[in-house]
Amino acid sequence: MLPPDVRVARDTQDLLIECCVEFINLISSESNEVCNREEKRTIAPEHVLKALEVLGFGEYIEEVYAAYEQHKIETMHDSLKGGKWSNGAEMTEEEAAAEQQRMFAEARARMNGGAVVPKQPESDPSLES
Repeated sequence: MLPPDVRVARDTQDLLIECCVEFINLISSESNEVCNREEKRTIAPEHVLKALEVLGFGEYIEEVYAAYEQHKIETMHDSLKGGKWSNGAEMTEEEAAAEQQRMFAEARARMNGGAVVPKQPESDPSLES
């Protein structure tokens, strides 16, 4: 991450996003080719790791694999506790839209170097009349 005092021009942010999209397309395409060579129908994490190696990004494999392992642990933890959004009841469409807007604002603030918007306290529907 960048230090908090560093500002990035909007066109530079757009360029970085485009670079990321291109990189993901490149890795995805090569992963698909690796998958096809193995006569598989679904791209697996191993195909992505092999694609990184084939494309000359071998020095990132260890870090990518560590991130993948961390993701598996977090996913397992979330599923054991009922999922990320579970609080005993399903989220209504309005609640989901509000949460989505909050997350967009949070991401926008991070992109613009601002502070993260604090999460709004959840209201207890049983307290409303």
